[in-house]
Amino acid sequence: MERWRGRVALVTGASVGIGAAIAKELVKFGMTVVGCARDFEKLKAVAAECRSEGHSGVLVPFKCDLTSEEEIASMFSAIKAQHEGVDVCINNAGVVHAEPLLSGRTTGWKNMLDVNVLALSICTQEAYQSMKDRNVDDGHIININGMSGHHILGNPDLHFYCATKFAVTALTEALRRELREAKSHIRTSCISPGRVDTEFVLRLYSGDTEKISGKYKPLDTKDVADAVTYVLSAPPHVQVGDVQMRPVEQT
Repeated sequence: MERWRGRVALVTGASVGIGAAIAKELVKFGMTVVGCARDFEKLKAVAAECRSEGHSGVLVPFKCDLTSEEEIASMFSAIKAQHEGVDVCINNAGVVHAEPLLSGRTTGWKNMLDVNVLALSICTQEAYQSMKDRNVDDGHIININGMSGHHILGNPDLHFYCATKFAVTALTEALRRELREAKSHIRTSCISPGRVDTEFVLRLYSGDTEKISGKYKPLDTKDVADAVTYVLSAPPHVQVGDVQMRPVEQT
């Protein structure tokens, strides 16, 4: 990770959970991390925690609604003005709604598509352009996916969500191919965790723990952050396509 010291990473959805853990881990390795989310107060709290731990890197909080293409463009413009551009883009932000295929509301479907697919694609395009404009040929774009991007979950409430994550799997491989065609050495990777101990599923069911299956130890957010640093620390000639990880007892 030494070669990333002093360089700039964007982490979306950095205010809580996996995103916050990734942001803090990259700060620990001396990176300047622009963490974006809608909840600016939570972002500031994560930034304050990073400062209190005395790491050489810094977390720069940035308020951004990823459902707005204009706000994403403004965020990248601000990053260019303040930090020249991004060297690493980690598309972590994601939403889930209990909206089955046969009875789900289109509002929930559209929101999942806006954040899980479109925002990820727009940030990817902006990050690539930022790297290309500065002749950065060793950058890295990492998509936080999930095992639900490889296997349809048994719960019908999550079937549309799985479809958005299958899209992330396809988009990551398609990006790899486009980068090769462009003769670029920018790498792209997926991190696909199973169940992680976050508020993600709790928000889905408004805190109703009886609807959350699995009486086993889930992954910690730090486990996912460690997978990100593993991917980033691979030698420049090594491309890690997808890290699939799940709790040992998860079926």
